[in-house]
Amino acid sequence: MTGENSTANKKTFVTFVRGPIVYTKTAINNEATPAIAFAYLSAYIKNKGYDFTFVDGVAEGLNRVWPMETISSHVCQGLKFEEIIERIPANTDVIAFSAMFSGEWPAAKLLLMAIRKAFPDVTIVAGGEHVTALSEYCLKDCPAINVCVRGEGEHTFYELLECIENGQGFDEVNGVSFLDGQGNYVENTGQNRIREVDAIPWPYWPDGYLEKFWATGKSFGVMTERDMPMMISRGCPYQCTFCSNPGMWTTRYILRDIEDVIAELKTHIEKYDITAVQLYDLTAITKKRWIIEFGKRLAEEKISVKWSLPSGTRSEALDDDTLRVLRDINCNYLVYAPESGSKRTLERIKKRIDLDRLTGSIMSAVKIGIVTRANLMIGLPKESRIDIYRTLAYGLKLAWHGIDEVSMQLFCAYPGTELFRELVAEKRIVVSDSYFLSLTSIYGDYVSLNHLKTNQSVGPKELSFYRLICTMLYYLVGYTRFPKRIIRTYRNVKGGTEMTTVLEHRMHDALERRSARVNAK
Repeated sequence: MTGENSTANKKTFVTFVRGPIVYTKTAINNEATPAIAFAYLSAYIKNKGYDFTFVDGVAEGLNRVWPMETISSHVCQGLKFEEIIERIPANTDVIAFSAMFSGEWPAAKLLLMAIRKAFPDVTIVAGGEHVTALSEYCLKDCPAINVCVRGEGEHTFYELLECIENGQGFDEVNGVSFLDGQGNYVENTGQNRIREVDAIPWPYWPDGYLEKFWATGKSFGVMTERDMPMMISRGCPYQCTFCSNPGMWTTRYILRDIEDVIAELKTHIEKYDITAVQLYDLTAITKKRWIIEFGKRLAEEKISVKWSLPSGTRSEALDDDTLRVLRDINCNYLVYAPESGSKRTLERIKKRIDLDRLTGSIMSAVKIGIVTRANLMIGLPKESRIDIYRTLAYGLKLAWHGIDEVSMQLFCAYPGTELFRELVAEKRIVVSDSYFLSLTSIYGDYVSLNHLKTNQSVGPKELSFYRLICTMLYYLVGYTRFPKRIIRTYRNVKGGTEMTTVLEHRMHDALERRSARVNAK
């Protein structure tokens, strides 16, 4: 659906606000990406007649890195708080704030409090993965927030705006949380999942917004010159215990109509002259028939942009026929998410995959020439040392047989996940700013060895050592066995406009940030 305005403009003016990225000083695994959530939300309310603007602290300062005085262990990438506040229009009635990542909450809270001081009468609405997982905590930890939107946000946010427009309270809006006049937590039930996903307006991107990311080479996965974020589905049907999807999206999984995807894609090609599409879906590929038909339609329309799936996908639908279709439609980066090389661990975290079948699919993808990555994770609760070693060995096996990248991560107990709730109940996690900040270190800082202990068998220093050594080993094996990659990586990182792997992209990004720090000094 294109999302043209269908009603008269409303009087309530909305400003979408995103704060800067937050990470440790030695982090390498952080991405500056377009705010696709804002693009969908703004398109939805635009179609309902509301006016709005973006104040994206990331997009407006992509190569600006600055230290935080109040959080000395971390730095921010993007605009400073006062610069964000200066850009918020004086006529703003509602501020829609994105709180996606728990690791950024301590900084987000400070920004929200500063916004409240500057705009004491606006309604501040917070949404995103973090807010959905910890609505009550966020409302009490940050009194600047008036109301939280939980889960899929488009229709809930629209209903909330209608209440504000008509001078009504939040009591009748499903899927929101707030504190009443006595400070009691109120959670309205019934999160609104949109069943007719093809009726959702296509994302709205303000003029010049995406160009900022293209000019600086920022994107979710591997970089091409003009990457377009897209989604072909909503939700995920699985219930992995380390993932917050069931709480955020529920387990209802809906694929978009192929013709609607094609129409959106053609519009982006005509308007933006895009070179690639990056799918932001939680689980993009589940149905073989859909992918084969989609590939057929792309061929019929003579659409030749590149495609990548940087989030990770499952293997059930990725047999040889489907992989050949992906290759033929220019899939330039395919990420598998086996998570573990231990079948016992996979069963415990409810991953529900056939590891042997998935491995065969990976090998087939490598054989036919698709650049491929596997996501692995160690340090899960109740994971034995043998389970961990099996995962490390599995990563080495994949690297030896030619996979382009193996991402080895440490387990992060993200709020909203089943494992997080278990660890909190066992008092092994205390929800606090220090805990949230530790998540950024666990995920992106490969040098730090001091992380939260969540595994009974192996300590955080040993796990961190395994991650660092194995990450280097996997790339060493890959570059040694396939030496042409060395030349490719050098050329791409040194001056290329396209990257083949995420490693190349992160190296390129690190050089840009280093240059930004030098220029700032």
